[in-house]
Amino acid sequence: MDVTLIIIVFVALLFDFTNGFHDTANAIATVVTTKAVPPKLAVIGAAVLNFLGAFVSLKVAATIANGIVDSKAITLHIILAGLAGAIIWNFITWRSGLPTSSSHALIGGIGGAAVMSVGWSVIKWHGLQDKVLIPSLIAPFLGLIGAAVLMIVLTRFIKNTSARKNTKVFKRLQIVSGGFVAFTHGTNDAQKTMGVIALALVASHADKTFHVPIWVIVSSAAAMALGTYFGGWRIINTLGKKVTVLEPKQGFTAETSTAATLSIAAHFGFPVSTTHTISGSILGAGAVSNPKTVNWRVVRQIIAAWLVTIPCAALVGALIELLTRLPAGSGIVAVVTILIIGVIYITRNWAWESRAQIRNRLVLLSPFKKLS
Repeated sequence: MDVTLIIIVFVALLFDFTNGFHDTANAIATVVTTKAVPPKLAVIGAAVLNFLGAFVSLKVAATIANGIVDSKAITLHIILAGLAGAIIWNFITWRSGLPTSSSHALIGGIGGAAVMSVGWSVIKWHGLQDKVLIPSLIAPFLGLIGAAVLMIVLTRFIKNTSARKNTKVFKRLQIVSGGFVAFTHGTNDAQKTMGVIALALVASHADKTFHVPIWVIVSSAAAMALGTYFGGWRIINTLGKKVTVLEPKQGFTAETSTAATLSIAAHFGFPVSTTHTISGSILGAGAVSNPKTVNWRVVRQIIAAWLVTIPCAALVGALIELLTRLPAGSGIVAVVTILIIGVIYITRNWAWESRAQIRNRLVLLSPFKKLS
């Protein structure tokens, strides 16, 4: 097996790990925030269901491999650069606690690397529009509307029931709805890595047709499940607490609407964003209950992060593609990527005050300071 291909498989699984790591909040933010399930148990359950969900379908994998870029023009170096760009952007937004889309990061990273290498003609614009952009715009609104309608119906149905009983019932229902979200997240998101690895296998063998081997399915599912287990509590805090105040019934409606939307998207092979969909659903459930509880400033920040994800990941992917042109470029890209995410992870709890303190210490240690 080609060394570059081995590195790509490693980096692809690393992306899948960061996808699970970054997107843990999608599956468990609501159940953890409403205290329907203890955090550790929620994480373990989400990891298992993410793993199982990855085996359901391969339509999204086919879209990633063939529907967005010209697979015949894609090289291993382009795939590697795109993956690295997506991983780096995922960690940057995770560091900031922003629930951005790993799917869009991957599409943007590979697209940017491909354009830098081949040119704009490599992008299948109709595929990008019809299979990514339009579904990704519709999915959050479907989630929002679905959650809002379900919330209105439930509110009328339970209006004569005590609040205590409602809380008890909906906490139990959240176990089912939250599990459904985790399962459909695996169905939708794990396939993206499968598609990338399958695309790399095609790129490394000119006579090979698109096919997803069983080892790719198992390893992708396992990497996402592992990432989910080590999940990102920063984003759980943003989705579960900062967007709106969540109670069990809001959590249930948001999860049900999200899972239904993701199931429809996976059926048609649309690689929509789980993050966008759950955020829209949470917003819909919260706005119907009490619009004043919605933190519109945080909503605006999330929307802004959504808008810049594809272009920013594309820019990072394009810059990384330049590194692949160096001697031993594949190894350099792997090392640089690991170093960058390592620095981001190590400094995850640094505040601006900490940086200022370090800067002041560096000034004090400077020889020029002593001479003055």
